[in-house]
Amino acid sequence: MNARDPTQHAPTVPPEARVHQGHVAGIVSRLIAAGVDLVLVTFLLTAAYAGWCVVLFIVQTRSFTFPQPSFLLILIAYDVVAISYLAIAWWVSGRSYGQHVMGLRVTTRRGARLRFPHALVRSAVCIFFPIGLFWVAFSRRSAAVHDLLLHTSVSYDWTT
Repeated sequence: MNARDPTQHAPTVPPEARVHQGHVAGIVSRLIAAGVDLVLVTFLLTAAYAGWCVVLFIVQTRSFTFPQPSFLLILIAYDVVAISYLAIAWWVSGRSYGQHVMGLRVTTRRGARLRFPHALVRSAVCIFFPIGLFWVAFSRRSAAVHDLLLHTSVSYDWTT
């Protein structure tokens, strides 16, 4: 390949992955992607808490104490951040960061990108019923419960 020739470029899909390109993703890839997303959302919430502490420290230097949010507030914050993160990611690019790392894309069954309301409902179902992901291991078409309910699919897609 000539590096100076703009018509020749490296393929976007790694050679090892080409055989899987377009196939429906299995449970292992989807679990790893979900784990990466869980770590990311936890990091975002931790960073928000740290920022809140810094602001309180600046405002109340002498009487500062670390805030102790209730479990309910933490749960609500997690749900809002996780649902927003997934819905926006699926709507904008068809993949969350975890899915990007694993080479996965969420689409409708026909292969179209999700519209925002569809992505929002799918993300809420994923967050409130995470055990539904394990149905992938038993489904003939490797579909999770939320895929069956909302007519979506997750497939390997390394293209941008």
